[in-house]
Amino acid sequence: MTQYIRAKAPLRISFAGGGTDIPEVFREIDGGAVLVSTINKYSYVTISARSDDQVHIRSLDFNQEVNYSLKEDPVYDGVLDLAKACIAHAGSDSGLDICVETEAPPGSGLGSSSSMLVSLLAGLRCPGSVTPDKHNLAQDAYHVERVKLAISGGWQDQYACAFGGFNLIEFHPGNTKVTPLRLRGDVLNDLESHCMLCFTGGTRLSANLIDKQVTAFKDPAGTSREGVLELKALAYEANNLLLEGRTEDFGHLLHQAGIAKKKMNPETTDPHIDALYEAAHSLGALGGKILGAGGGGFLLLFVPSDRKHMIRRELEGMGGRFMTFSFCNEGVQTWTSSCP
Repeated sequence: MTQYIRAKAPLRISFAGGGTDIPEVFREIDGGAVLVSTINKYSYVTISARSDDQVHIRSLDFNQEVNYSLKEDPVYDGVLDLAKACIAHAGSDSGLDICVETEAPPGSGLGSSSSMLVSLLAGLRCPGSVTPDKHNLAQDAYHVERVKLAISGGWQDQYACAFGGFNLIEFHPGNTKVTPLRLRGDVLNDLESHCMLCFTGGTRLSANLIDKQVTAFKDPAGTSREGVLELKALAYEANNLLLEGRTEDFGHLLHQAGIAKKKMNPETTDPHIDALYEAAHSLGALGGKILGAGGGGFLLLFVPSDRKHMIRRELEGMGGRFMTFSFCNEGVQTWTSSCP
């Protein structure tokens, strides 16, 4: 009977501090800090060993397939390159059949690429009931994505998806510290009941925006450095507000974070995203921000309960689409199955 190794890693929402996790940035500001949480949307992988040296990778999301031999170096041609590089990094003594699937597209701002990498690395290295070393998984995922494939970006996604839950993650050269938030149940429920995720109708290539952000950060005449420092301070403030149970103030802080993010890089948004947020804000949303590098993807909103139905109706009329979610505490997980 064929045994299948399965793994999943959650997607994430970054509340404040995004952009301070980029090495070119946090080296210059005495370290970065991000407040982040994972949600109950996942990347899944299914792995089974073959009797030959062939690797077969299939993406259910994009209806793409690649086949190659372990005796040859994979060709990085833009088709499932992350999976190819991950397999090469982890190594394998036999051929593999691999199927990948993610509950949000790349460029959505939810860390889907890193989530897929973390889950695939975990499945390849920590099959079944083996407990993954989450620090090592995050570092390996970063190496594959940022170093081997030279895709611009920061550290937060890999750590968030590996560890799971609410975390304050601090970044320094050679050291990343993950501090879990032990939130009261009522605070967690209140936060969850007020947060809404609106898909803006398009995705974007985050690497291009990251490169522009780094260029802007290095410009002494611009506002990017000021925005970066504000975002770092807001990450610590947001952490404290949640620990104190001040969810309404946390909602207003998201508005400040959105302003600081645009100051850090004006290209994180566009007229359509601005219109969606301005409509939500005018109807009573306390705050909100575009997720990930921006330019598309999901818009996070903090909304009073009696305003949610009006905001949903208005933004859907403007082309927005809402996704239900809840927060999750588990990070990457692996298990075995007799079913593909």
